[in-house]
Amino acid sequence: MHLDPKPSPVPAKRSRLLDRRLLLPLLIFAVGLVALGIAAFATLRDADAPAVSSIGGPFTLAGSNGQTITQKDFAGEPTLVFFGYTHCPDVCPATLFEMSEVLRALGPDKKAAALFVTVDPERDTPDVLNEYLSSFDPRIIGVTGSREQLDPVLKEFRVYSRKVAGEGDDYTMDHTALVYLMDKQWRFVRPFRMDRKPEAAAAELSKYL
Repeated sequence: MHLDPKPSPVPAKRSRLLDRRLLLPLLIFAVGLVALGIAAFATLRDADAPAVSSIGGPFTLAGSNGQTITQKDFAGEPTLVFFGYTHCPDVCPATLFEMSEVLRALGPDKKAAALFVTVDPERDTPDVLNEYLSSFDPRIIGVTGSREQLDPVLKEFRVYSRKVAGEGDDYTMDHTALVYLMDKQWRFVRPFRMDRKPEAAAAELSKYL
C-alpha cells in the first residue's frame, strides 16, 4: 500500500521570520498612508490661508511730513509702495501720477496709503521729498534716511539700485520700478499693475480695505 508523504511542516522559526518580512512592508505602507492623509488634510485646510511672504519688513525712516515713519503707521490699510528718486526723469513721476490717479479713483473716504521710498538719500532729504510730492496725491508719503538705514529696506523688498555717473557731479539711478501691494498687516500681496485704467486698479485695491 502506497501512502502519499505528508508535507513537511515549516519550522516555527522560519515561519516567524516570514511573518516579520511580510509585516514590515505592510507597516511602512500604513505609515505612508497616514502621512499622506495628514498632508492632504493640511493642504485642504490651509488652501485659503494667505501665504507668508519674505518680501517686505520693518523699517524706521524720516518722512516727508516731518515725522518718523515706520511700517506700523500703515497698519489697518492697504499700501502701495514704490522705490524711486526725485531727480528721476520719467519713470518715477509717471508712476507717482498713476498711483495718484488710483487713489483718486478709490475715493477720499477710503483708508488706503502709498509710500515713496527714495533710492537716492544723498539728494532726497525730507524737505526735498515734501516739495516733490506736493504735485501728487497727499496720501503719498515719502521716506528717506541714511544709506545704512535704507539699504536693509531695499534688501527686504528685493530692490535693485545702482548709481550711474553723468556729466560732472551729476548722476542718475537705475532701480527696480515695481509697485508693491502690501495688505493691512503689512504683508506683501503681489506686484500692483499700473498698466490699466485707474478705476480697474482702484477696484482691485478696494478688495484689501
